Amino acid sequence: MRLLQPSKACGLNRLNKMDKTKEIWTIGAILKWTGQYFQEKGVDNPRLDAEVLLSHILGQDRLHLYVHFDQPLTRGELASFREMVKKRAGRMSVAYIIGHKEFMGLDFLVSPAVLVPRPDTEILVEAVSTRLGNFAAPRILDIGTGSGAILISLLKSLPSGLGTAVDISPEALAVAKKNAQSHGVNERAQFCLGNVFEPVAGQVFDCVVSNPPYIPDGELAALAPEVRGEPQLALAGGVDGLDFYRRIISEGAIYLAAGGLLVLEVGAGQAREVALLAENTPLKNNAIIKDYAGIERVVLMVKE
Repeated sequence: MRLLQPSKACGLNRLNKMDKTKEIWTIGAILKWTGQYFQEKGVDNPRLDAEVLLSHILGQDRLHLYVHFDQPLTRGELASFREMVKKRAGRMSVAYIIGHKEFMGLDFLVSPAVLVPRPDTEILVEAVSTRLGNFAAPRILDIGTGSGAILISLLKSLPSGLGTAVDISPEALAVAKKNAQSHGVNERAQFCLGNVFEPVAGQVFDCVVSNPPYIPDGELAALAPEVRGEPQLALAGGVDGLDFYRRIISEGAIYLAAGGLLVLEVGAGQAREVALLAENTPLKNNAIIKDYAGIERVVLMVKE
C-alpha cells in the first residue's frame, strides 16, 4: 500500500474533509500536520496537545505513537480526531476535550463545570498531607471543591481521613462525587451544596483547605482563552482578587479545632496580602510555600 504524505498546504477546509479523503493519514503524518495547525492557531505546546488528543482517540499512551508512526488511521479515528482538533483550535482546553486530567498521579474527570486541576495545586496537597500524617482520623473541609481533586487526593494519601466538600455549583459537585466514587473514597467523603461555610455550620475540622477564586475582576478579560472557558464563578475574586480570602480567614477559626490548619492556594503576588488578613484573628501565620516555579503559592495558618 502506497502511503500518500499530506502536503504542508493544509487549512480548515482540509481538516473538514480529513475523514472523507482517500488520502491515507498515518500517525506520524497527522501529528506533524496537527502540530503545525495548532501553532498557526496560537496554541501552546502544539505538538504535545496533538499527541495527547490522538492518544486519547487510539486508547494508547504517547509512546505507542512514536513506535507506530507508519500506522494508518481509520476513517472513524480520523473523524473523531478532526472534531477534537477543531475544539482545540478554538482554544478549548485539552482536559475539557478528553474529559479528564491527571493530578497527584490520579486521573480525574473534568467538565466545563469545574476548574482544570493544575500542578501548582499539588503543592497544597503535599503540604497538608505531610502535616496531617500524624493525625489519627483528620477531618478535612474543602471549600470550593470543584472536581474534588484536592480533597480526594488528600483522602487517598490519608487512609483514615474524613472529608467534606462544599461547592456552590451542583454541576461541580456531581463531577466531584463521580471522582470520589472512581477513587474509592466516597464512603469517607460527603458533598454539600452551598456558599463557603454555610453548609457546615456548627461543625469543626482539623483542616480547612481551599483554592478559591483569586483573579481580580479587571484581569479576567486578559486571561488565555482556555482559562476564560473555565467557570467564572471559580475564577473571579473581586476587585483585588481577595474577596474569598477575607471571608474564609475571618470565619475560618470558628470551624477549626485547636491546632487546626487553614491552608489556601493564592495567586502570584498575593501571599503576603493574604497572610496579613489573619491579623487580629486566632489564626497564626505558619508558612508561605513556593510552587515549582518559585512563586509563593500556598499560605498555611494554624489556629492557636
